Amino acid sequence: MCGIVGYIGEKKCVPILIEGLKRLEYRGYDSAGIGTIEDGECKVYKKTGKVSQLEDKINGREIKTPLGIGHTRWATHGAPTETNAHPHFNGKNSILVIHNGIIENYATLRKALISSGFNFISETDTEVLVHLIDSFKKKGFSLFESVRYALNEVEGTYGIAVISSDEPDKIIVAKKGSPLVIGIGDEENFIASDVSALISYTSQIVYLEDGEIAEVKKDSFCAKTISAVDIEKEIHEVTMSLDEISKGGYPHFMLKEIMEQPESIRNSMRGRLLHKEGTAKLGGLVGFEDRIADSKRIIITACGTSWHAGLVGEYMIEQFTGIPCEVEYASEFRYRNPIIGKDDTILFISQSGETADTLAALKEAKRRGALCLGVVNVVGSSIARESEAGVYIHAGPEIGVASTKAFTSQLIVFALITLLIARKKQLSHVDGKTIIKEIESLPEKIEKILKLNDHIEKIAEEFKDSLNFLYLGRGYNFPVALEGALKLKEISYIHAEGYPAAEMKHGPIALIDKNMPCVFLAPSDSVYEKIISNIEEVKARKGRIIAITSENDDKIDKMVDYTIKIPDTIRMLMPVLSVIPLQLLAYHIAVKKGLNVDQPRNLAKSVTVE
Repeated sequence: MCGIVGYIGEKKCVPILIEGLKRLEYRGYDSAGIGTIEDGECKVYKKTGKVSQLEDKINGREIKTPLGIGHTRWATHGAPTETNAHPHFNGKNSILVIHNGIIENYATLRKALISSGFNFISETDTEVLVHLIDSFKKKGFSLFESVRYALNEVEGTYGIAVISSDEPDKIIVAKKGSPLVIGIGDEENFIASDVSALISYTSQIVYLEDGEIAEVKKDSFCAKTISAVDIEKEIHEVTMSLDEISKGGYPHFMLKEIMEQPESIRNSMRGRLLHKEGTAKLGGLVGFEDRIADSKRIIITACGTSWHAGLVGEYMIEQFTGIPCEVEYASEFRYRNPIIGKDDTILFISQSGETADTLAALKEAKRRGALCLGVVNVVGSSIARESEAGVYIHAGPEIGVASTKAFTSQLIVFALITLLIARKKQLSHVDGKTIIKEIESLPEKIEKILKLNDHIEKIAEEFKDSLNFLYLGRGYNFPVALEGALKLKEISYIHAEGYPAAEMKHGPIALIDKNMPCVFLAPSDSVYEKIISNIEEVKARKGRIIAITSENDDKIDKMVDYTIKIPDTIRMLMPVLSVIPLQLLAYHIAVKKGLNVDQPRNLAKSVTVE
C-alpha cells in the first residue's frame, strides 16, 4: 500500500526513481509522482494512473539532477487526483514530502496551520506534514531538526522522505508504523518502503525502526530517535535476487506464484523435519518450545488470507496438542480490550510482516505480557523484528496482490509448529513420523494438481460471466472455502461467499438456483457423506456444482456438473492441496474477464494503514 523510493548520488535520479516505482507497483496505488531539485528549485511531476503514464509525462524533459524522491499513492484522504498525489510541497515550493501512513490528528494540525497563514491545496493529511515542517524551518531550524520537531507533534503512522532546495545534499527519512529502508551504495544511497525497489542497485540494507529519523547523503547517513538520541544502525545483507521478482515467462505474477508452490513449500519445510525423532525443529522457536507447550491458550491473529491460514492452524493445534486456540481478526483484536494473560501464546501472521493492524495487535499483546511469535514471509520486516521469536515461512517474494504461495507456506509452518508442540505433549512417535511422511509428499501431489490447469481453465470459461458464487466445505476445508471465495472476489470482482456446508440450510440455500454456481470441497474424509447430503440439497434446487474431490472418487461424478480430482492426504494437510484448484479457478476467471490479475482495483499487497 503506497510506495516510497529515493536516490542521492552522482547518477541521474529519474530513471532510478521510475524503475523503483515500477518495482513497487504490486503494492497497489492509484497515482504516482516524483520530486527533484533542479537548478536550486524543487520540481514536482505527478500523474494519476500507472507509473508508465508518469514516465510518459516526464519523457522528453532533460532532468539531470542526482537527487530525487518518488511515490505511488493509494488514496486514503482525498480522491485519486494529481493535486492529491505526492510529493506535496510548501508555499514557496522549497520543501517536498512523500508519505505512507495516516496522520490521525491532521484536522487539528491543519486548522492551526491555516490560522497561522499556511494555505492548503489538497484534501490529504500529508500536506499537513509539509507545512508543519516549513513552520519550523521558518524559525531557523535545519531540515533535519524541522522534520524531527514536526513529527513530535504528529499522531498516527508514517514512513516519510523529505527534501529541500535549501539543503540539496540530503534526504531526511523517518518511520513509525510504515516500513522504510536505506540502501547503501558506493558514493550513492537509496531509500525505499520495500527492499524489492532497491535490489537492482544494492544488497546492503539498513532497516529503520519505529520512532527513528535519518539524514541520508550520497556518501553517508546518520540516524537518531525522534527524541534526538543517536543510534548506531546495523547494515544487513539481503539475498533477494532480481529473478525472484520477475515473471519468469509467465503472463502474470499470480500464475507464476501458483506454479511455484511445490518449490515454495519445500523451502518452508527444508531442514525443519526430524525423521528419527518424529518431530520438527524450528530455529526461531528454540528456547520457547516448553513455554508454548505449557500455554493455557494460543491465540492466532491476522488479516485476510493469513486469517484463513490461522483458522486451519486452530484446527491443527487443538486436534493434536489439546491446547485451546482462538483466531482473531487483528483489526478488531486490540480494540475490544481482549483478555490476555502471561500464560498465553499469541501468533501474529502476515505475509509482508508490515500489516498495520497485525503489528498494532502485536504491540498491545507484548504490553500485556503474552508470548508473542511472528509468522511472516519477509525477512527483516517490522513484525519479525518486533516479535520475541517466530518462524519465517520462506515462500520467497510474492508480488501478486492475491496471496497464493504464502498461504500454503503458512499452512506448512502451522503444521510444523503443531508437530513440534504436539510431540512435547501427547502425540506419539509413530504418529509424528506419519505426519512428516505426509508433509514431505505434498510437493509431488501439488505438481500433480497443477497439471489440471487446462481442465480448470475450461471450467472457468463456463462460469466467467456468473455474478455470484458459493463455496462450501466442512472441517479443515471450511477455511479453504473462505479462502477460495476471497480469491475470486479479489481478482474477478465476482461476489462470492464461503460457508460451512452444514450452515447452508440456515440462510444461503435461499440463493440457490440455476444461476448460482456452488463449489464444494468434498475429499474422501470423515465428513464426506455429510458433504454428499449438502450436494444433494443444492442439486435439488438446480444449482450448478463444481466439486473438488479425491482422485479415486467415482461416486460423486454423476451428482455434479464438474469435478476437479486431487490426491489424498491426512485431514490436517488437505487444505494445502484443496486450495490449489480454487486459486487456479479464480485466476482463469479473472483473466477471461480481461482484468488486471496482479493489481486488482482498490487493493494493496501490504496494508500499512489501519
